[in-house]
Amino acid sequence: MSQDIVLAFSGGLDTSFCVPYLREQGHAVHTVFADTGGVDAEERATIEARAAELGVASHRTVDGGPAIWDGFVKPFVWAGEGYQGQYPLLVSDRYLIVDAALKRAAELGTRAIAHGCTGMGNDQVRFDLAVKAQGDYRIVAPIREIQKEHTQTRAYEQQYLEQRGFGVRARQKHYTINENLLGVTMSGGEIDQWQAPGEGARGWCKPRSEWPARTLRVTLGFAQGEAVSIDGEKLPGARLLARLNTLFAAYGVGRGMYTGDTTIGLKGRIVFEAPGLIALLAAHRALEEAVLSKQQNRFKPELARKWVELVYEGFFHDPLKTDLEAFLASSQRMVNGEVVLETDGGQVTAVAVRSPHILNAKGATYAQSADWGVEEAEGFIKLFGMSSTLWAEVNKP
Repeated sequence: MSQDIVLAFSGGLDTSFCVPYLREQGHAVHTVFADTGGVDAEERATIEARAAELGVASHRTVDGGPAIWDGFVKPFVWAGEGYQGQYPLLVSDRYLIVDAALKRAAELGTRAIAHGCTGMGNDQVRFDLAVKAQGDYRIVAPIREIQKEHTQTRAYEQQYLEQRGFGVRARQKHYTINENLLGVTMSGGEIDQWQAPGEGARGWCKPRSEWPARTLRVTLGFAQGEAVSIDGEKLPGARLLARLNTLFAAYGVGRGMYTGDTTIGLKGRIVFEAPGLIALLAAHRALEEAVLSKQQNRFKPELARKWVELVYEGFFHDPLKTDLEAFLASSQRMVNGEVVLETDGGQVTAVAVRSPHILNAKGATYAQSADWGVEEAEGFIKLFGMSSTLWAEVNKP
């Protein structure tokens, strides 16, 4: 009798390989595709058809857009930091995928969960730790298993599928590509070799030759640090981010290359595109700079970097993450207002900020005018620099 197993499925090379591999091991494979916003209706249909073609016992498509906004985007924008100062954690949909797979496992009454992560990357850590944090499950990772015997894993997977009559999409032969509401990540091929990415390594962001001639201006409205409107129109978070992706991708905003120190100790190089998230971060940071106190603006990045590290390394359900988010939420009480973003292509800039909470002294403007006297300024400078001044006087040569 075959055992039910739930496979987190994307229709790509790795998860496509997992289906016949698991079936040949005696499993009834139930696939779950958590649609976190990176595919259109046509691609969803393609993924469903792929699952049926591979012979799954059942397939489910789950709408993960709202969950990824509330569970990741809100606290990530509040934190305002990328991993190692660059990477906007585009793989954080993995945690929502795990949630969808576990829900399906509960429906089927099985404790067996499978994923298509490799044994060399970070995703295996994220998947495994997210599963372990939520119960006692048996985790099966076919790609990790075949890597014990096959060094050219992707070539082996392709051959394995083709021998069984299953085709492989051309782009999947060369790159590993992940798309979701957060953005696109690409690895493999020349990217892994620290060479210039080929033309196939492009997702949503248009090249410079295709940028529109007119300047793009977008106004984002924020309430307690959460983006709630675009150009005056209130939208649910997932839809707002999807619209920002479309608007700013046309101008090439949010594309970058980065080499990261991975959880397992290897160097990982990827191309990423996150037009909407980069726009959100720029707007939110401009508003925070104006409304948070000096001490908040100084301290918050230190805490934010720890939150980012926890999410990057798989500790999405660690209690420390919850503790840090309590601080982040508190820091957003006065982060209300509107920010105007502008781009001519490539970069996005916050050009205007409007908020009733801007910490603007009525009688003073930096480097222009002040509501204090010369004596007060001189006294402040004397006391502020007392320690350094005394050191210089005491230790004169």
